[in-house]
Amino acid sequence: MAKEDVLIIGAGPCGLSAAIECGRRGLSVRIIEKHNVVHSIYLYPTNMQFFSTAQLLEIGDVPFTSPNEKPFRHEALAYYRRVAERYNLSISSYEEALAVKPQEDGSFIVETRDRAGNAHTYEAGSVVISTGYFDHPNELGIPGEDKDKVTHYFREAHPYAGMRVAIVGGSNSAVDAALELIRVGAKIDMVYRRTEISQHIKPWVRPLFEGMVAKGKITLHLGSKLTEIGEDYVVVQGPEGEARIPNDFVLAMTGFRPDRKLLTEAGAQMSDDLDKPVFDPETMETGVPGLYVAGVIASGRNANEVFIESGRLHGGLIAEHIAKRANTGEKSAKG
Repeated sequence: MAKEDVLIIGAGPCGLSAAIECGRRGLSVRIIEKHNVVHSIYLYPTNMQFFSTAQLLEIGDVPFTSPNEKPFRHEALAYYRRVAERYNLSISSYEEALAVKPQEDGSFIVETRDRAGNAHTYEAGSVVISTGYFDHPNELGIPGEDKDKVTHYFREAHPYAGMRVAIVGGSNSAVDAALELIRVGAKIDMVYRRTEISQHIKPWVRPLFEGMVAKGKITLHLGSKLTEIGEDYVVVQGPEGEARIPNDFVLAMTGFRPDRKLLTEAGAQMSDDLDKPVFDPETMETGVPGLYVAGVIASGRNANEVFIESGRLHGGLIAEHIAKRANTGEKSAKG
């Protein structure tokens, strides 16, 4: 059985940052990652540009240099790969954590399975859960959502050239997808439940989007929702009633939610509305001594409560608490 001082589940920017900070304090660390390094960023649209500056995405005191004021997805992928290599982080990629089991002596047993189906078991003094949320999209819950024409992930516009596409949502991801689709001649219906597009649209993007709406390149259905998805149509329920619209594809840009199964099965408590894990914000430790959260897993219903800019700081809090506990030989939690 492999033994580590700290086992981190999730190799996103926040998990990598936690591993670096723990390593700096002399702790042995291994990261278990279900997919590839920074998989959540890999799932971003191919041509996506970040809202943040490169400096705010940095971890491990490694400079993120970019010729652009706001870096692009491909730059971030290269940057985080470089950081992982520079610190020689031990990462078990394509290995899924199945269970985190607290032991009577205060340690943890973590059971995993690799993509070949082989089972692995680790023992760790502390566990940090830093899983993302892209594996769990918020579903529409309507007839036809399971059709092949429906996806919650937008990568690039080319497959939709000349097609009739319904975009569900009104956030940055929906707006970015709409603008890319226009460039390949797609006919776009954007369906959004609120009466106006999100106020958090990137300021340099909003005028472009509003211009396309004004020109009739995007048909905007505000205060509306999709109620049915057919083979060649969608049904939209809006302020003026129900409309059946010709359609080839549906992009459901409805957001994602963290999976907290590992946390709850390990004994971590959730808030009263079961929306957010209970943890000490000064240490990121849950009510289970030695079990920590980092990154978006610490957020509530709105995953946008935690971004890379803030989540990358969780690692320092966690590492400092683990190192202090190791020096005193005690385990404590504020619950």
